[in-house]
Amino acid sequence: MLIEEGRIKAAFDSGVFVLKLCGDVRLTLCATLDTQAQRLAETPGLRAVLIDLREATNVDSTALGFLAKVAMAVKGRLEQSPTIIVDNDDVRKMLDVMGFSRFFTLMEAPLQQSTTLNDALEELPEEPADEEGLRERILEAHRILMHMNEHNREQFQPLVDMLESQDAATHH
Repeated sequence: MLIEEGRIKAAFDSGVFVLKLCGDVRLTLCATLDTQAQRLAETPGLRAVLIDLREATNVDSTALGFLAKVAMAVKGRLEQSPTIIVDNDDVRKMLDVMGFSRFFTLMEAPLQQSTTLNDALEELPEEPADEEGLRERILEAHRILMHMNEHNREQFQPLVDMLESQDAATHH
Protein backbone atom coordinates (compact mmCIF):
# COMPACT_ATOMS: atom_id res chain seq x y z
CA MET A 1 0.00 0.00 0.00
CA LEU A 2 1.28 3.41 -0.90
CA ILE A 3 1.77 5.62 2.12
CA GLU A 4 0.45 9.05 1.46
CA GLU A 5 2.91 11.69 2.50
CA GLY A 6 1.67 13.87 5.31
CA ARG A 7 0.27 17.31 4.61
CA ILE A 8 -1.19 19.99 6.82
CA LYS A 9 -3.88 22.40 5.73
CA ALA A 10 -5.25 25.32 7.67
CA ALA A 11 -7.98 27.91 7.49
CA PHE A 12 -9.13 30.71 9.76
CA ASP A 13 -12.62 32.09 9.31
CA SER A 14 -14.73 34.25 11.63
CA GLY A 15 -13.01 33.06 14.78
CA VAL A 16 -12.79 29.40 13.83
CA PHE A 17 -9.39 27.92 13.15
CA VAL A 18 -9.30 24.62 11.26
CA LEU A 19 -6.22 22.45 11.06
CA LYS A 20 -6.56 19.46 8.77
CA LEU A 21 -3.98 16.70 8.84
CA CYS A 22 -3.78 14.41 5.82
CA GLY A 23 -1.87 11.25 5.10
CA ASP A 24 1.05 10.11 7.21
CA VAL A 25 1.83 12.95 9.58
CA ARG A 26 5.28 12.61 11.06
CA LEU A 27 7.92 14.57 12.86
CA THR A 28 9.00 16.17 9.58
CA LEU A 29 5.87 18.31 9.88
CA CYS A 30 6.33 19.25 13.52
CA ALA A 31 8.03 22.57 12.75
CA THR A 32 4.91 23.53 10.79
CA LEU A 33 2.64 22.39 13.65
CA ASP A 34 4.78 24.25 16.16
CA THR A 35 4.43 27.48 14.17
CA GLN A 36 0.66 27.00 14.09
CA ALA A 37 0.53 26.49 17.86
CA GLN A 38 2.51 29.67 18.42
CA ARG A 39 0.40 31.58 15.93
CA LEU A 40 -2.81 30.42 17.61
CA ALA A 41 -1.54 31.53 20.99
CA GLU A 42 -1.39 35.07 19.58
CA THR A 43 -4.49 35.08 17.36
CA PRO A 44 -7.01 37.68 18.50
CA GLY A 45 -10.71 36.89 18.18
CA LEU A 46 -10.19 33.16 18.28
CA ARG A 47 -13.43 31.37 19.23
CA ALA A 48 -12.93 27.73 18.29
CA VAL A 49 -10.23 25.34 17.17
CA LEU A 50 -11.04 22.32 15.04
CA ILE A 51 -8.51 19.65 14.17
CA ASP A 52 -9.63 17.35 11.40
CA LEU A 53 -7.89 13.97 11.39
CA ARG A 54 -10.34 12.21 9.08
CA GLU A 55 -7.83 12.04 6.23
CA ALA A 56 -4.86 11.23 8.43
CA THR A 57 -3.70 7.66 8.03
CA ASN A 58 -1.11 7.91 10.76
CA VAL A 59 0.02 10.54 13.25
CA ASP A 60 3.30 9.83 14.99
CA SER A 61 3.95 10.68 18.62
CA THR A 62 5.95 13.81 17.83
CA ALA A 63 3.12 15.22 15.73
CA LEU A 64 0.68 14.29 18.51
CA GLY A 65 2.83 16.18 20.99
CA PHE A 66 2.45 19.30 18.88
CA LEU A 67 -1.30 18.78 18.54
CA ALA A 68 -1.32 18.76 22.33
CA LYS A 69 0.73 21.94 22.25
CA VAL A 70 -1.97 23.55 20.10
CA ALA A 71 -4.48 22.74 22.86
CA MET A 72 -2.17 24.17 25.52
CA ALA A 73 -1.64 27.31 23.43
CA VAL A 74 -5.35 28.17 23.47
CA LYS A 75 -6.17 26.83 26.92
CA GLY A 76 -8.28 29.25 28.89
CA ARG A 77 -9.01 31.41 25.84
CA LEU A 78 -11.83 29.38 24.35
CA GLU A 79 -15.26 28.59 25.75
CA GLN A 80 -14.83 24.96 24.78
CA SER A 81 -11.74 22.85 24.39
CA PRO A 82 -10.44 22.34 20.86
CA THR A 83 -12.28 19.67 18.89
CA ILE A 84 -10.64 16.75 17.12
CA ILE A 85 -12.67 15.01 14.43
CA VAL A 86 -11.53 11.46 13.95
CA ASP A 87 -13.16 8.51 12.25
CA ASN A 88 -10.23 6.12 12.15
CA ASP A 89 -10.54 3.65 15.03
CA ASP A 90 -6.79 3.20 15.45
CA VAL A 91 -6.16 6.93 15.64
CA ARG A 92 -9.10 7.31 18.04
CA LYS A 93 -7.77 4.58 20.35
CA MET A 94 -4.35 6.17 20.34
CA LEU A 95 -5.80 9.57 21.28
CA ASP A 96 -7.79 7.95 24.10
CA VAL A 97 -4.82 6.05 25.46
CA MET A 98 -2.67 9.16 25.37
CA GLY A 99 -5.17 11.20 27.35
CA PHE A 100 -6.27 13.57 24.60
CA SER A 101 -9.88 13.45 25.76
CA ARG A 102 -8.87 15.53 28.78
CA PHE A 103 -7.73 18.41 26.59
CA PHE A 104 -9.84 18.01 23.48
CA THR A 105 -13.40 17.18 22.56
CA LEU A 106 -13.12 14.05 20.43
CA MET A 107 -15.85 13.72 17.82
CA GLU A 108 -16.43 10.71 15.65
CA ALA A 109 -19.27 11.87 13.46
CA PRO A 110 -18.35 13.35 10.13
CA LEU A 111 -19.02 16.97 10.83
CA GLN A 112 -21.31 18.87 8.50
CA GLN A 113 -19.08 21.87 8.32
CA SER A 114 -19.60 24.85 6.13
CA THR A 115 -18.01 24.34 2.75
CA THR A 116 -16.57 27.84 2.88
CA LEU A 117 -14.10 26.65 5.50
CA ASN A 118 -13.25 23.59 3.45
CA ASP A 119 -12.65 25.78 0.40
CA ALA A 120 -10.59 28.13 2.51
CA LEU A 121 -8.21 25.38 3.59
CA GLU A 122 -4.76 26.11 2.30
CA GLU A 123 -1.89 23.73 2.35
CA LEU A 124 0.83 24.93 4.68
CA PRO A 125 4.37 24.80 3.33
CA GLU A 126 6.51 22.31 5.16
CA GLU A 127 8.95 24.26 7.27
CA PRO A 128 12.48 22.97 7.11
CA ALA A 129 14.02 21.93 10.38
CA ASP A 130 17.68 21.17 10.88
CA GLU A 131 18.72 18.11 12.81
CA GLU A 132 19.20 19.92 16.09
CA GLY A 133 15.91 21.78 15.75
CA LEU A 134 14.22 18.49 15.00
CA ARG A 135 15.69 16.82 18.07
CA GLU A 136 14.67 19.75 20.27
CA ARG A 137 11.13 19.47 18.94
CA ILE A 138 10.97 15.70 19.40
CA LEU A 139 12.07 16.27 22.98
CA GLU A 140 9.51 19.02 23.54
CA ALA A 141 6.69 16.97 21.99
CA HIS A 142 7.34 13.98 24.23
CA ARG A 143 7.71 16.12 27.34
CA ILE A 144 4.27 17.56 26.57
CA LEU A 145 2.84 14.07 26.09
CA MET A 146 4.42 12.87 29.34
CA HIS A 147 2.57 15.57 31.24
CA MET A 148 -0.76 14.39 29.86
CA ASN A 149 -0.99 11.09 31.71
CA GLU A 150 0.83 8.29 33.49
CA HIS A 151 0.74 5.94 30.51
CA ASN A 152 2.65 8.43 28.38
CA ARG A 153 5.12 9.12 31.15
CA GLU A 154 6.10 5.44 31.31
CA GLN A 155 6.04 5.02 27.55
CA PHE A 156 8.18 8.03 26.63
CA GLN A 157 10.54 8.32 29.61
CA PRO A 158 13.30 6.24 27.98
CA LEU A 159 13.16 8.29 24.78
CA VAL A 160 13.19 11.59 26.64
CA ASP A 161 16.10 10.44 28.83
CA MET A 162 18.02 9.41 25.73
CA LEU A 163 17.35 12.70 23.93
CA GLU A 164 18.27 14.71 27.00
CA SER A 165 21.56 12.89 27.37
CA GLN A 166 22.29 13.51 23.67
CA ASP A 167 21.41 17.14 24.24
CA ALA A 168 23.78 17.39 27.19
CA ALA A 169 26.53 15.74 25.16
CA THR A 170 26.21 18.20 22.25
CA HIS A 171 26.18 21.26 24.48
CA HIS A 172 29.41 20.54 26.26
